Order: sequence, then C-alpha cells, then structure tokens
Amino acid sequence: MLAVADLSFAYSRGGEELFGGLSHEFVPGAVTAVTGPSGRGKSTLLYVLGLMLTPTRGQVLLSGQEVSSAADAVRSRVRAHRIGFVFQDAALDPTRTVLDSVVEPALYAGWRLGRARERGRVLLEQMGVGARADHRPGEVSGGQAQRVAVCRALVTDPVVVLADEPTGNLDRDNAQGVLRALSAAAGGHGTHGEGDGMPRTVVVATHDPFVLEHADEVLAL
Repeated sequence: MLAVADLSFAYSRGGEELFGGLSHEFVPGAVTAVTGPSGRGKSTLLYVLGLMLTPTRGQVLLSGQEVSSAADAVRSRVRAHRIGFVFQDAALDPTRTVLDSVVEPALYAGWRLGRARERGRVLLEQMGVGARADHRPGEVSGGQAQRVAVCRALVTDPVVVLADEPTGNLDRDNAQGVLRALSAAAGGHGTHGEGDGMPRTVVVATHDPFVLEHADEVLAL
C-alpha cells in the first residue's frame, strides 16, 4: 500500500506550497491517474512518491512504513528495489540495446547479469516487444519504446510503478497499448495474461482525457 498523509511540498522556503495537506491511499492492483491544471504539481507528486523529493510537510508511507524522511541510503534502497519509473520520453540509451536498457535498474539493485537478462527477456515478451530485445532504440517505434520503458520499470518486481505522462508523445493506438501494459502490470500480469499475479500500485500523472477514461481511479489535484 502506498499512501500520503498531510502532504505538502514547496520548492523553496516560504514558496508556494503544493498539495495543501493531501492525504490519500493509492489502491493496489489499480491504475490511479493524477490530474489537474498545469502547475498543480502532478509530476512533482510523482517525484515525492518516488522519494526523489522530500515533502515540506507530511509523510509518504509504503506498506505502512514512513519512508519520505528516511536517510538517503534507505531512500535509495527503496527506490532501487520497490519503485519503478516510466517517463514521458522513454529515455532509452541510443548506444545500447533495448535489453540492456531494461536490465539497468536490476543491476543497480544488485542483481546478477544473467538473472537480470532472463527477467528482462520475459518482460519484453509479455509486453509484445520480445523481438526487439537486441535492437537499438532507433530501430523501434515510439509506442514500442514506451512499452520497453514499462519493462524497465518492472524488471526489479517493484510494488509501486510511477509513470509521468507516459502517453504524452503517442498516438491513440500506441497510447492504448501502453495503458494496457500499465493496467496489466497493476494486476501482476503481462499483456497476454502471463505474470506473477502480484498486484502493484500504479500511479500515472497525466492531463490526457484518454488516460483518465481508462484509469481505475482518478486523483484530482
């Protein structure tokens, strides 16, 4: 369970506070869309949830434990092992293969290369891009690249997946494919029904009405 309690954030001392004391429990097994006008802090909330920013006030709780004020080493360990990230730009290294990009978080988390590569290939197959594993990012489409980014977010079996405008650069067909992949990840499955069955908490920051229509829950800031 991912939750926030009395959460506020300001980028500078005395600056404008975002979130206004937000308290919310994010539903495991569901895709929650975070929406609101520009400037309300959708992306900032993801960075706070992902322990990359520290709240000015309040708490981020993961499995009932307060993690937002933990020491840097603890926060880094939680990010590496329990949180996956998907960004608007798939941000794949153009000099490396798709599979190498997918396994990078697992290696950072201390996995052995063989185990990481095996897990990466399974995820790529589940997301329908297994045939692209040994290709460079310039040889895959935008929609395929975002599905690869979802695989990268899932490679360490995180309990939380945070996605920042993951459909922002995609047409509707590709956006639907990425949303299907995120929904499958929330339910612990691949896009073809395979998987470990472990529900995950998926939070998507978006201004896209199409995403809001397909989300299980909506949190308006």
